[in-house]
Amino acid sequence: MKWNVSNVDRPIRIAVVGSSEATPQEAAWAYQVGRLLATAGAVVICGGRGGVMEAVCRGAVEAGGLTVGILPGNDPDEANPYVRLPLPTGLGEARNALVVRAAEAVIAIGGEFGTLSEIALALKWGIPVIGLETWTLHRPGVTVPIERVSTPEEAVRCALARARKATDR
Repeated sequence: MKWNVSNVDRPIRIAVVGSSEATPQEAAWAYQVGRLLATAGAVVICGGRGGVMEAVCRGAVEAGGLTVGILPGNDPDEANPYVRLPLPTGLGEARNALVVRAAEAVIAIGGEFGTLSEIALALKWGIPVIGLETWTLHRPGVTVPIERVSTPEEAVRCALARARKATDR
């Protein structure tokens, strides 16, 4: 059975990924990204823990937005206090794939190897990646389509535009 949902107005889903131990600058950027996404009516999806994830959720919630935390463990209480919809997976780091698959675009802020895995999966699956001081990838003869920006405002504007283009909204 296929549902006819062509007339359903669903919010855009943007994943925000980054280090669980964010620098003060990364946390400030993430907070602002969260506020801007919420103001635009987008749903914030993240890994649900600390650092960039907590800052983006705090910004979104303080602006009245919805936050979804896709958690590595089995306990919804491991989510940061700003996650409004905690989704425990029991998958550990493999939950990174779910974070990316659930989104229509990804904003990467700083990050460690977990963030790198999320960027790689998004690129592999054709999900737009917007980078704010994040990983630089280079392979001879290959163009890596990370759209680099320098402000939270640019990151949100680009992510929303790319998500709308990808879904024809």
